[in-house]
Amino acid sequence: MSAPIQWQKSSYSGGGEGNDCVEVALDHPLISVRDSKTPARAVLTFPASAFAAFVTALRNPPRS
Repeated sequence: MSAPIQWQKSSYSGGGEGNDCVEVALDHPLISVRDSKTPARAVLTFPASAFAAFVTALRNPPRS
């Protein structure tokens, strides 16, 4: 039996209760993403390499 997924909330979550963000979990070799406002709803799952490329692109947007 596998351990339950440990969700991590974004450090950029909104004020108040901090529910205006996404949560991310490592479920090797995949990364799962969900909306913190509705955690029981759909979860998006990506290969870890694809998610890493996405985060890198966010941190380093193309210059025009």
